[in-house]
Amino acid sequence: MILLNKTDLVEPAQLAAVERRIREINPHATIHRTERCAIDLSKVLDRGAFDLERILTLDPEFLEGEDHDHDHVHDENCGCGHDHDHDHDHDHHGHDHHHHHDHDHHHPRHDESVFSVSLRGGTLDPNKFFPWIQEITQVEGPNILRLKGILAMDQDPDRYVVQGVHMIIEGTHQRPWAEGEKRESRLVFIGRKLNEKALREAFDACLVAA
Repeated sequence: MILLNKTDLVEPAQLAAVERRIREINPHATIHRTERCAIDLSKVLDRGAFDLERILTLDPEFLEGEDHDHDHVHDENCGCGHDHDHDHDHDHHGHDHHHHHDHDHHHPRHDESVFSVSLRGGTLDPNKFFPWIQEITQVEGPNILRLKGILAMDQDPDRYVVQGVHMIIEGTHQRPWAEGEKRESRLVFIGRKLNEKALREAFDACLVAA
């Protein structure tokens, strides 16, 4: 089950190209086009869509661990279904083919350069916060993979939700702060080469003095 989100931000030809690419990766998945991830939950929950046998036909190494890179020698007709880059040492007369190679099964690897910075505080001054968040996303946008937050703005009775990817950022009022609910601002950056100290100091500078 795949949610193809932000469909309102691209042209139809781009959307079709993305769907074709998804089909190449997983021809069995149901694709739902969404905007702001809005979808009837009955379409994605309790669907019984997980089928191990089907997954194994798509990815035979699904149940293997990540550390699957290895060297081995095998007959050319290995039947594994993968294309290999081989260093061939052929004995054409004896038909012995010794292949020394590494499998590359595209297992996900943890990228240690990606990390998150979580900021927390009280009420924010919108006249300080909005210019800062616009500037930081324009300057540091290539390094910001994701940002999201729930914010308490001064003189605003509603929770303000903000989210962004790279240099694209949007925000909207969500709902009124509930009675007894702590008015607190939380903002998370996920990215590379983020200057945590500078982000924290700039965020704190946007807070309304207690």
